[in-house]
Amino acid sequence: MATESNKRRGIYLLPNLFTTAGLFSGFYAIVASMNDRYIEAAVAIFIAMIFDGADGRVARMTNTESDFGAEYDSMADIVSFGMAPALVMYNYALADLGKFGWLAAFIFVAGGALRLARFNTNLGTTDKRYFQGLAIPSAAAVVSGLVWVGTEYDIDGSDIEIFAALVTICAGLLMVTNFRYHSFKEVDWKGKVSFLVILIVVLAFVIVATQPSLVLFGIFFLYALSGPVLTIKNVKKLKLEHVVGDDDSDDAEFDEDKKTSEKGQKEDKKGTSD
Repeated sequence: MATESNKRRGIYLLPNLFTTAGLFSGFYAIVASMNDRYIEAAVAIFIAMIFDGADGRVARMTNTESDFGAEYDSMADIVSFGMAPALVMYNYALADLGKFGWLAAFIFVAGGALRLARFNTNLGTTDKRYFQGLAIPSAAAVVSGLVWVGTEYDIDGSDIEIFAALVTICAGLLMVTNFRYHSFKEVDWKGKVSFLVILIVVLAFVIVATQPSLVLFGIFFLYALSGPVLTIKNVKKLKLEHVVGDDDSDDAEFDEDKKTSEKGQKEDKKGTSD
């Protein structure tokens, strides 16, 4: 028991290096946007997503999970995927909107902070196949992706400021809803696949490489829309608790999903990102 306790309290170098790299990428995005380098800023946020996805997996693979790593990861996430996308978008398109512009950015930051707090306290659904609300890296990808697309196609931020504000607000609000999003955690990455699957993966990389800004923004934008669609599709009657507030865990409409999730292992949030 003492050994396990010491392990949980330890600070491990390898996974925290990835977390620090993600934090640096988010901070760099903020600085780059202050100097009107919006493509670099948007790309830096997507790079932070790669590091964020890697730190938890590295921690599990090397058996270096710790309470410190989990807390540090959350702190880094609010900078890289909360503050950074909001400020990048504000500098790009929202500054001229005055009070409405910075309020839109704040809604995104607040939504991200609440999203992380809810995840860390393990409230809501425990079904590892789904996220409760839009995950903060995905919300960051929508906002920064729009900046990337706008800059890539020489669209001035002032020309789409209202649309940009609505996207930012909606992304922030989606994070605190009860809409269910596929987590893709049920995918067996160690399993065998057919040659066709590998071919599809190669083609996917080719498609992304042709127009990375447009393709990535389109993917995450559609993913953000999938939550409301998935939720509405799987309930007999849409209720307020299906959208926001405390989700009713005794709702019979979700019994089938709950029975399936009870057969799996409880999701381990240490060293993971959300």
